[in-house]
Amino acid sequence: MATTTFTKKLLGMETIEPAVTPPPAGAGATFAKKPKLGSSTKPKKRDIPEGLWTKCPKCSAMIFDKELDDNLKVCAKCGRHFPIGGRERINALVETCSFEEMDAEMTSVDVLNFTGVAAYTDKLQEYQKKTKLKDAVTTGIGTVEGHRVALGVMDFEFLGGSMGSVVGEKLTRLIEAATEKGLPLILISTSGGARMYEGMFSLMQMAKTCGALAYHAKQKLPYISVLTNPTYAGVMASFASVGDLILAEPGALIGFAGPRVIKDTTQAELPPGFQTAEFLLEHGLIDAIVPRKEMKERLGFFLEFLTERMKSAAALG
Repeated sequence: MATTTFTKKLLGMETIEPAVTPPPAGAGATFAKKPKLGSSTKPKKRDIPEGLWTKCPKCSAMIFDKELDDNLKVCAKCGRHFPIGGRERINALVETCSFEEMDAEMTSVDVLNFTGVAAYTDKLQEYQKKTKLKDAVTTGIGTVEGHRVALGVMDFEFLGGSMGSVVGEKLTRLIEAATEKGLPLILISTSGGARMYEGMFSLMQMAKTCGALAYHAKQKLPYISVLTNPTYAGVMASFASVGDLILAEPGALIGFAGPRVIKDTTQAELPPGFQTAEFLLEHGLIDAIVPRKEMKERLGFFLEFLTERMKSAAALG
């Protein structure tokens, strides 16, 4: 008699025999990690080396540093004037190898034994090492567009271009040399004001420089003052504001006290553009705004005009 067999269906739960013999129980099985979603598709951020590009704070353009240097630190897109060192400014203005520096080794001393947060002597050494300058101004005799001139250029990188005894003395000696040699004078200013570390000695430089300029004017010799960003306080209240011609770079901030101090003192809203070169030109404090790239040519034009006037005045007696 035949035997009948039945297969029990488990409704999809049947066991399926593996096609390959499984590894022994002791063998270590390795499995590739499943990549996280999006980890392989996300683009890697490119690292831009520091010191190659500068972002313009006015127009947000990324400027190649070499192009910025070649353009005298002026943004080619929006014309914003970046800070520039005193040595760079001198090289941009005077004829090659014509500049003869004066009083190059003169340095400040701590006459008040100023301590404060940091000793004054330590500050001086720090900034001398950082800027390769002895103090905040470089003075000398050079040639600008064929005219022999006495030239003084301040550098904001040295203690904010503050005017101490050395700055005042170097400028006074330069002015006296210009008077003695019968030379026109050009002073390019950038400063936060008097140097607090020297107290009253720094304030005395205001009178000293203006006194020397009075003798220079008495000889009917021209003086051109160039104001750059920023020019404030004791410098603006003395030699920077008494030029026969007062020029400024575009956008330069110029004044005695800062806008916040004035607003808090007067309790009044300040007009738009207050203390900018454009605002001061409109109100008659300065004579012209000259872009940095045009400064050398325009100075040559003004020197030609002023020296001709000087010669005419001398001929008339």
